Amino acid sequence: MAKNQTLQLLGGLTPAQFLAEYWQKKPLLIKQAISDFTGLLSPEELAGLACEDEVQSRIVEYKKGKWFASHGPFDDADFAKLPEKPTNEHHWTLLVQSVNHHLPEATDLLGQFDFIPHARLDDLMVSYAPNGGGVGPHFDSYDVFLLQGQGKRLWRISEQTDLTLVEGAPLRILQHFETAQEWLLEAGDMLYLPPHLAHWGIAVSDVKADCMTYSIGFRAPKNQELATEFLGFMQDQLNQDKLVLETGYLTGIYQDADLTLQKHPAEIGHEMISKVSADLQKIKWSDDLVAEFLGVYLSEPKADVMFEANKKMSVHIFAEKLAKLGIALNLKSQMLFFADSFFINGELANFTGESANLLKALADNRRIEPRANLDEALLKQLYDWYIAGYLSFNR
Repeated sequence: MAKNQTLQLLGGLTPAQFLAEYWQKKPLLIKQAISDFTGLLSPEELAGLACEDEVQSRIVEYKKGKWFASHGPFDDADFAKLPEKPTNEHHWTLLVQSVNHHLPEATDLLGQFDFIPHARLDDLMVSYAPNGGGVGPHFDSYDVFLLQGQGKRLWRISEQTDLTLVEGAPLRILQHFETAQEWLLEAGDMLYLPPHLAHWGIAVSDVKADCMTYSIGFRAPKNQELATEFLGFMQDQLNQDKLVLETGYLTGIYQDADLTLQKHPAEIGHEMISKVSADLQKIKWSDDLVAEFLGVYLSEPKADVMFEANKKMSVHIFAEKLAKLGIALNLKSQMLFFADSFFINGELANFTGESANLLKALADNRRIEPRANLDEALLKQLYDWYIAGYLSFNR
């Protein structure tokens, strides 16, 4: 966690001030949040990423009053079809998700936002658009920092409560948009927006460069989604008999020695309903069980994320390399912890003492420096994660 000191990234606010006054409350414009920032990659490099199979990308077009979206991977022919000189009648933008999974510098950029818990981090999306391009007026269900790279972007925000969407559009485009404020962001400027605030970004090209924007998004799962996933997690606990330890329940069978004669044999009796209801209400869950659910759920990779196993080596050789190089999380890996429980890409491991302290450092900083003479169990765990592709040696 970042120390609570004033940050240029936050316009001279401390993280505590930002969280208290702006986070999930109101927008914040920060001029020169990162001085001399013009981006992490060129438009050509971004287009190259969009051509790769394992990268999620979209091209959004506005043509004659209608919105269209196509999904990558793309090729040169797809880009050749786009207008070189967009107009109000036909403009477009390229969006590439999870750039931090493919670019180490993107992970470093996200590290500057570690005053927000890693459990809330979604990804870094990078967009490119010639003059006039954008994805139209919309709102998001997550917190986002919009950092301007090369070029400029005009951001308009609205305080409207009318969130009616354009029917049939492939994106969540608002039918109506009433501008309350607008700002022109240049390279290094940044705008924070809380969830559900209507906004509209329009690329403004200059003689130097087209527009590229870096969107640092923080997930905010819907309560319904959390409840659904938690019930699935609880079912797994029931199947594995783990919940018995939490409650002392789920022993024996349904009993009705006091059964009385019913008028209708097909009727579910009130006595049976009351018995089962009373038994189900005995099922409780602890904070530790909720923490385990959150750790597994929030670290679980998205469906499109795949890990490539590293070449096998002996544990002895692995220990030697670890002592020489140190180790880091794979760019795609997510690691969280609660107390002495550690979660990496949806998997749980438990460690205590110095081993736990080392894993906490790995989770916080995404890397640990060269280490020798590790506890045997920890060494074996790091080795297994390395072979699975979750870790890589520092370079």
